[in-house]
Amino acid sequence: MTILRLADIAHARSGDKADRADIGLFAWNAAGYALLDRCVSAERVAAHFAHLASHGKALTVDRHALPNLLALKFVLNDALAGGAARSLRSDNLGKTIGAQLLRMTIEVDAAAAAGAARSAPR
Repeated sequence: MTILRLADIAHARSGDKADRADIGLFAWNAAGYALLDRCVSAERVAAHFAHLASHGKALTVDRHALPNLLALKFVLNDALAGGAARSLRSDNLGKTIGAQLLRMTIEVDAAAAAGAARSAPR
């Protein structure tokens, strides 16, 4: 088994609106998307961002699969301490959330990892 950072097989774009963060996770190729779809659940993302839960609320995450784009979209609800205008957090708003997700790791077999890497054929 091999441990991969999501940054090895995908790139991300993110933003925020009010108290929600939005992340688009885009695989470099179809093999990478298959790994993302199988290994990156809403529950795993919620656990990865558990430190963002605030106001006594549990962080909830909505996951949307976009296979034609080789992408997953995640919406992190109640993740921004009230939103950009109200939050006292520095740099923990939507634009940085995508980079944080790319540091998440998944465990896959070595052959799957090799086929999903950015340098693998697209």
